[in-house]
Amino acid sequence: MTNHRLAPSGGRRTEGPPPGAVEEKLLRSERIQIERKTFTLSLRENPRGRFVRITEDVSGRHDTVIVPAPGLDDFLRLLTEIARTSAEIPYETPPPPPTEPPAEPSAEAPADTDAPKQS
Repeated sequence: MTNHRLAPSGGRRTEGPPPGAVEEKLLRSERIQIERKTFTLSLRENPRGRFVRITEDVSGRHDTVIVPAPGLDDFLRLLTEIARTSAEIPYETPPPPPTEPPAEPSAEAPADTDAPKQS
């Protein structure tokens, strides 16, 4: 007997988690909005241990990084150092706009030679 059944679209569908998936327990979750990105940090636990899942959501597209709990102190230390460096280094100024305006037709420019002459 199998737990597979056809979905209305005709494709196969399984009930429950996909094969090989491990059940996770959510211990804590926090969300932060930075500019146009939303980050969700979730502390989770499964039979293999604890971990933090960091999910970035930009206009419906999701990217995820998982940090195992034993590495969180080192991860936080490096992130703190990078944040400190970012605060210490001044931002470069954006390049200035072009200084020369677009060329305009000169009053001394020759007349259009293809135009019919009027008498």
